[in-house]
Amino acid sequence: MTFLKRAAAALLATTALAAVSSPSLAQDFKGKSAGDILVRARALAVIPQESGDLIHQGTTNIGEARINNDYIPELDFSYFVTDNIALELIAGTSRHNVKGSILPALGGSVDVGKVSLLPPTLTVQYHFFSKERVSPYVGAGINYTLFYREDAANKANGIGLSITDTDYENRFGWALQAGVDVALTGNWSLNFDVKKIFLKTDVTAQTNLGTTVRSDVKIDPWLVGLGIGYRF
Repeated sequence: MTFLKRAAAALLATTALAAVSSPSLAQDFKGKSAGDILVRARALAVIPQESGDLIHQGTTNIGEARINNDYIPELDFSYFVTDNIALELIAGTSRHNVKGSILPALGGSVDVGKVSLLPPTLTVQYHFFSKERVSPYVGAGINYTLFYREDAANKANGIGLSITDTDYENRFGWALQAGVDVALTGNWSLNFDVKKIFLKTDVTAQTNLGTTVRSDVKIDPWLVGLGIGYRF
């Protein structure tokens, strides 16, 4: 995954630079402790791993759904219940283009439109080596995704087929997480974080022909983030 490799390389390079550029960084940092609140700002890649058949009029499989990636800013808030256990809540929203790869007889593809996702996710984390400069963690939790700004494309394909209305069902999903905090100085730290959200939605689309296309779509996105944090 290109973005993941670049993000990991950037984190390693920045950490190495921070470690050697200032002697004060070797001493001046604070370990994680119970009662801390950690606020992070990340640059986040939202990378759907979508799959789902397009079912026309409830019976005919005419193709598959396709959802593009998005790159967004994101905030998250962690509260340390103990020195090693924390609760994290993320806040961010992404917007995606949705297309259908359909049968050649129906024009080969159709632009479904755009939709925004608001996916608040709560995880319980275990932080290893909480008093050390480099502190990796793992987590698991629950997600609830809200779909909004559901804008149908109303764009005709090669044979004049277009999508005139769309509806996405809000859904719960599970989340897994792994990441690492690298202390810089004082309460500041670098962060690299990866989440996998297991998410499905039911999509209903109306066409300009007065027919209906439905799909039970697995979105299952990767959320890959690189950013900076401050602990209060």
